[in-house]
Amino acid sequence: MSSITLINPSDETVIREVQHTSLEEVDAAVLRAATAQATWVALAPADRARGLRRFAAAVDDAVEELAAIEVLNSGHPIGSARWEAGHVRDVLDYYAGAPERMIGQQIPVAGGLDVTFHEPLGVVGVIVPWNFPMTIASWGFAPALAAGNAVLLKPADWTPLTAIRLGELALESGLPEGLFQVLPGRGSVVGERFVTHEQVRKVVFTGSTAVGKQVAAGCAAQVKPVTLELGGKSANVVFADSDLEKAAATAPGAVFDNAGQDCCARSRILVERSVFDRFLELLEPAVKAVKVGAPGDDATEMGPLVSRAHFDSVESFLDDGTPVAFRGSAPTGPGYWMPPTVLLPNRGDRVAVDEIFGPVVSVLPFDDEGDAIRLANDSVYGLSGSIWTNDLGRAIRVSRAIESGTLSVNSHSSVRYTTPFGGAKQSGLGRELGPDAALAFTDTKNVFFAS
Repeated sequence: MSSITLINPSDETVIREVQHTSLEEVDAAVLRAATAQATWVALAPADRARGLRRFAAAVDDAVEELAAIEVLNSGHPIGSARWEAGHVRDVLDYYAGAPERMIGQQIPVAGGLDVTFHEPLGVVGVIVPWNFPMTIASWGFAPALAAGNAVLLKPADWTPLTAIRLGELALESGLPEGLFQVLPGRGSVVGERFVTHEQVRKVVFTGSTAVGKQVAAGCAAQVKPVTLELGGKSANVVFADSDLEKAAATAPGAVFDNAGQDCCARSRILVERSVFDRFLELLEPAVKAVKVGAPGDDATEMGPLVSRAHFDSVESFLDDGTPVAFRGSAPTGPGYWMPPTVLLPNRGDRVAVDEIFGPVVSVLPFDDEGDAIRLANDSVYGLSGSIWTNDLGRAIRVSRAIESGTLSVNSHSSVRYTTPFGGAKQSGLGRELGPDAALAFTDTKNVFFAS
């Protein structure tokens, strides 16, 4: 059996070895999940709800433990990691309300009674990325369990530790054995088997657009439903009539959070030309004030990149010809440290088009409202974004015109577990979170009773 050696990204020390799941073990896990799901769905909805609340309570008791693991494995600042662990608890609590509210319809028809039921799919495979290992996992497993399914979770190779602990907490909280299993391993083994195994009835994938396309193509062979949350090159659009000071002060957090390793990162700042120079004057001190340092320090705002391989990928965008405006600071020595970096590219430059997935932001000017919309939409992606203006009519027009799944006006909010999240174009397919997420893990069955 193969394994992976996990490396602490802040100092490059070895954390531990994690064994990979073999193909035979995946198949055995699917069988266990199918058995557990039959027991789970037979429970009264109130009992399934109580089970999820017990799981949420177990996570709540382990918030500090989970946060410490994420600091070690992923390099997330401790404040962020605590929020992430609490978010998992909150998502479980939110979807604990779903089992008793999976309400179908009674549809008026002639000659009898017509009703609909929301039937669980069975076994669901959830494949999560390395950038937010806990939070994104919960977006899949919580509503899927709430809808009456069993879940197999494949964490990312580099960051499996919080997922493994969540699997243990599920058992400790009393969820049936086999209902929620965590299967560390290669995507080419575990993830691919989720796609090809006929008893895995849906796949949820978060990751790169390239791999997401492969997952979708594989699932198509069985007409297997997928939810895809993929890449982004989101725009932060700043109009001249906005609060420039606030827009500039908040822009670093919108792109440098998690060292820019965020599909929602506003990695393109589009600024109206008449205030372009003034915005840069305001942005520079805000960028240089970002505290980059030890993830365990409560004052740290940005930690290291997740791995040497990813550091090299991000650094490949920053050659001698890259138009750097200014940089923040970062520690030297061991660890995958990179300073927040602001670029002034041309519109078609690689850094202005491709997803870098690191602490790098491009600032580009636009001429007017129409130009801002064209520039924001000049991307294969459409995941997130922000609009800064004090003109309500403009805010409505531009938010309707930008091709993106999630937008915020005069803020940088992307994700609330109470509202839908997902992308347009090549940023994804389907929606996660919000009041309807559990229904995405069901089939609607229509039954007519003749009178």
